Amino acid sequence: LDQDVTEVLPFLNRELGGFEYTCHPPSVTFRVHGKLITVHPRLIAVNALRDRAEADKILAWLQGEINRVWAERDSIEPKYDGAGRPQVFEILKILPRTNCRACGRPTCLVFAAQAAEGVLGPEDCPEMDQAGRDRLENYLAQFPDLIED
Repeated sequence: LDQDVTEVLPFLNRELGGFEYTCHPPSVTFRVHGKLITVHPRLIAVNALRDRAEADKILAWLQGEINRVWAERDSIEPKYDGAGRPQVFEILKILPRTNCRACGRPTCLVFAAQAAEGVLGPEDCPEMDQAGRDRLENYLAQFPDLIED
């Protein structure tokens, strides 16, 4: 970035529902349309980009959001913490722990890690009974920022 955006980060965190926020060093991470976007004071990182056109589209959107939020900062309460994250081992406790591979993952631990990242949900474990699915759904529902747009 050609400017330091440190001051806008807590406002962006509030407005865009930051998944993770750190004060030292300052950064905020968002989940948007299947991407993790991290804004640092002078750098933006985006995972799994297909091509330059996709990068340009995301950066144009983010520039617009940064400018909008900065212009409206007087009416926005800054937020200095993240949304909280599901814990892999809490998810693992709910799973059947058979390592059956019916979900296409090599182990239940891998499934749990991907569920904690929002990649998988209760419906993706064919071995889990309805009570387990309900428990996992209720647990994951505590983390609304995990749900994709």
